[in-house]
Amino acid sequence: MLKIEGFTKRYGEKVAVNNLNLHIAPGEIYGFIGHNGAGKTTTLKACCGLLKATEGTILINGKSIAEKPIACKKEMAYIPDNPDLYDFLTGYDYLNFVADVYAVPKKERNERIDTYGEMLGITEALALPISEYSHGMKQKVAIISALVHAPKLILMDEPFVGLDPSASHQLKQLMKKHCEEGGAIFFSTHVLEVAEKLCHKVAIIKGGNLVASGTMDEVRGDSSLEEVFLELEDVKA
Repeated sequence: MLKIEGFTKRYGEKVAVNNLNLHIAPGEIYGFIGHNGAGKTTTLKACCGLLKATEGTILINGKSIAEKPIACKKEMAYIPDNPDLYDFLTGYDYLNFVADVYAVPKKERNERIDTYGEMLGITEALALPISEYSHGMKQKVAIISALVHAPKLILMDEPFVGLDPSASHQLKQLMKKHCEEGGAIFFSTHVLEVAEKLCHKVAIIKGGNLVASGTMDEVRGDSSLEEVFLELEDVKA
């Protein structure tokens, strides 16, 4: 579903990500772990076409994001770590705007908005202007907007930040359901316990370089994911 081959991103002399190779298959929840500045957000933005790779290729379901960006974006969704929504719109207006962009039929979009709104506990607030929303409420609307066109691949940057425990639980259920239905998820997180319980596979990035990747059992061995992460980051617990 997502194939990253030799991805490198440079900003002048600075190498943000160096020769990254990752494959995310249908049905997989793939966690991406690393400290701030490690290269997680740069990678995610390149995968969804917001940044151009200096070197390497990124394929979405077999199509190049560089060569066929529109076709790729029809099959994917991206949830940034800080949702930047249109404050002058209501939640419903924003979700319908996104659904219009993806040409989602009225019946399907209404069913999805109602279903996900109820799950995340934000249905009543969708009639209010987004300018009145908290960060957590904006995050919920961003999640619904990512799901409204039923994408095959979902990219998420720190998706649990700002969510209350109930919404976090529901998001985990949505993620599992999406992959059970043949979709794939690639997401960054600082919450190692969430990654350990939720992910089929995990990759750890440090200073732009991949330092570990594989199934959860392969990466953590007989240790916890936190212990492996701290050891790879050369941090004393």
